[in-house]
Amino acid sequence: MSYEWFISIISNNWPMFLRGAGMTLLISVIGTIIGAIIGLAIGIVHTIPMPERGIKKFLLKIINFILSAYIEFFRGTPMIVQAMVIFYGSALAFGINMDVFLAAVFIVSINTGAYMSEIVRGGIISVDKGQFESAQAIGMNHFQTMMYIVLPQVIRNILPATGNQFVINIKDTAVLSVIGVTELFFQTRTVSGNNFRYFESFFVACILYFIMTFTITLLLRRLEKRLDGPENYSMIGGLPMQVAKPEDTEHKIKI
Repeated sequence: MSYEWFISIISNNWPMFLRGAGMTLLISVIGTIIGAIIGLAIGIVHTIPMPERGIKKFLLKIINFILSAYIEFFRGTPMIVQAMVIFYGSALAFGINMDVFLAAVFIVSINTGAYMSEIVRGGIISVDKGQFESAQAIGMNHFQTMMYIVLPQVIRNILPATGNQFVINIKDTAVLSVIGVTELFFQTRTVSGNNFRYFESFFVACILYFIMTFTITLLLRRLEKRLDGPENYSMIGGLPMQVAKPEDTEHKIKI
């Protein structure tokens, strides 16, 4: 690797690299948020108690079948194929000319939603059944139980998996270059095509991808620690009070 070429590529093409990295982050953030909302909604629907009989049972079975088909289809096919089918297929079959950015967000969102729905379902199942029974005993319906008791616990429990999905989305946006999205991989391919220095160009892209994913991982770990609260606390008068550490007590006695 020529270090002169490496420095030259960065100094001459850094605006393109930054624009590509910014587009990658923007699509990943929006897609992950929308996908998480889709996953939460599907998770709530999938856990609705099945009525014993009647039209409600029939409708709920149809809805669950459609949602299960959506999950299995988008989890069982590559995102690059989904992008080609949705972007080019919708134009050829239905005459729908989608905006490239909106198509990218849509593709990442529905793909993420399929994975997040299973993550959410696992988080809901992990909540103790006694909490569901207690909520029903005080008159809460399924929606109230989810909103006020179950989901606050689920969101904390699935945060690591959600962060992992976010990191995956940052990397997987590279496949969106097939529909002309000017994300980091697309911009890097343009730079390398202009100067024919493929190794140096993609090495810069590799560093940028690592910086984005590593930074996001650190931020999410800090968020997890903040949500966990203090390691030692006790309930006094209904309010959480942090317990003093033994070394702090010894220090006060010496003073």
